Amino acid sequence: MEEVLFETERSRDREQIADYLRAVADKLDSGEAMTLSAGDQSVTLDVPARPTFEVKAEREQESGGTELSVEFELEWKEGESSESGGGDLEIG
Repeated sequence: MEEVLFETERSRDREQIADYLRAVADKLDSGEAMTLSAGDQSVTLDVPARPTFEVKAEREQESGGTELSVEFELEWKEGESSESGGGDLEIG
């Protein structure tokens, strides 16, 4: 069963998105809890030292054309750190 704790989606400038990603990176570097908020929604997450990091690029055919996406996901079990196999990730 999935419970959505926070969700927001809207068009933003690349520079704004980069600022959000830098803020996430800063929280991960510092080990501080991360608070996500928009409107009346807010959630604070304490990311463990070794969460699973998933990067996915997708192409989806829709009636209005082709949609491309890149998804970045951090995943962990509450109260645990986790490790996953797979090759080393490079982003260039």
